[in-house]
Amino acid sequence: MNKSIRILIVDDHTLFRESLARLLESEVDLQVVAHCASVEHALKVIAETEINVVLLDYDLGTEVGTNLLAELGGSEMDTRVILVTAGLEANEVSAVVNAGVSGIFLKHNDPLQLVKAIRRVSEGEHWWDTEVFRKLATMRGIPLSRTGSGQQLTERQNMVLRGILDGLSNKEIATRMQASESAIKATIQEIFAKAGVKTRSQMVRIAIERYSGGWP
Repeated sequence: MNKSIRILIVDDHTLFRESLARLLESEVDLQVVAHCASVEHALKVIAETEINVVLLDYDLGTEVGTNLLAELGGSEMDTRVILVTAGLEANEVSAVVNAGVSGIFLKHNDPLQLVKAIRRVSEGEHWWDTEVFRKLATMRGIPLSRTGSGQQLTERQNMVLRGILDGLSNKEIATRMQASESAIKATIQEIFAKAGVKTRSQMVRIAIERYSGGWP
């Protein structure tokens, strides 16, 4: 099988970059094109070669990863970004999602989950670390069942929403709930209607805003 997902690792710790690169290269469908420690170097790599997924650390020592997100947001490059970080505060989560990040992965998690996240994001989906949302919910004491419109979700809708925030695909949510995939799709559309959104990404942003105290 030819390697198809081209990856750039941006982290200010050389040992972490090199170790992660070796891990990812063991997967037949992943190719680490380059790894670097700064936003400037990352932008140069992205400009010179095709990159499908960037694995970006939030804290790059003298700068933050959101600087790269800001640059990519103003370009026509079809490059998706997963934030790979030790942890984020509530306001930082909100900022990086609004800046256009496609996923958040915490460094202490299983590396095989990162491989799964890369594949998911490369296909146009998102990956949100469950711990991030649980932390926000705990800090704010806000249940998942509340939507931006003020409408309450049903128990079934709330379970599906939790699946979305866990980064599960429709098929995986269906398996978890022992339901058909078409039924899950229908429930997701009901959630979207109550929240006033059209996509999973918009739903996640609303959840983050709600957890961060951004809704009245």
